[in-house]
Amino acid sequence: MTQILINGDAQAPNRVLLAHGAGAGMDHAVMVALAEGLGDEHIQVVRFEFPYMQKTREDGRKRPPDRESVLLAHWRALAAEFAHPRLFLAGKSMGGRMASLVADELAPKGLILLGFPFHPPGKPERFRGQHLATMATPTLLLQGERDTFGNRQDVANVDLAETVQPCWVNDGDHSFMPRKSSGFTQEQNLTAVVARMRSFILAQ
Repeated sequence: MTQILINGDAQAPNRVLLAHGAGAGMDHAVMVALAEGLGDEHIQVVRFEFPYMQKTREDGRKRPPDRESVLLAHWRALAAEFAHPRLFLAGKSMGGRMASLVADELAPKGLILLGFPFHPPGKPERFRGQHLATMATPTLLLQGERDTFGNRQDVANVDLAETVQPCWVNDGDHSFMPRKSSGFTQEQNLTAVVARMRSFILAQ
């Protein structure tokens, strides 16, 4: 049984399945801020963890992510377990990339990518976003302007399907943290991210 965390009303007309990134679980501060900010009577947010992170939680030993096939199978299983007439898939970094690989197959109402890992930091030649050019699922891409996994300049030349809406987070890094000199704060950026997610969900 996958341990989950839920924010928002059980009877909410919209449900978001939210997956974590490679290095931090569902209780990471950014995940908490997103789930608590989004969950209410209109939107229920269900956070879950992939098998490797569940094992880390059990014994405290850090592990690398599971094989892609395991991660994708887990997404499929959770989407079936938490099926909903208005289900949205969402994920931070790796969790979002895995969601994007099964979204068209699972046909949710929409997909939300939070800090998509277009490439490993410093290795733009290892591009991992080719499939975004053919996405059929309505997709919101929320990306920090300075994200080392794909900044604004990098992504300007990426071929994105018309279904993919890029939304840039002010001076944000991979966790949407801006530099002090920018005049923005991470709290402000996360509030803006939640507002954009809410607008996207309610508009579908």
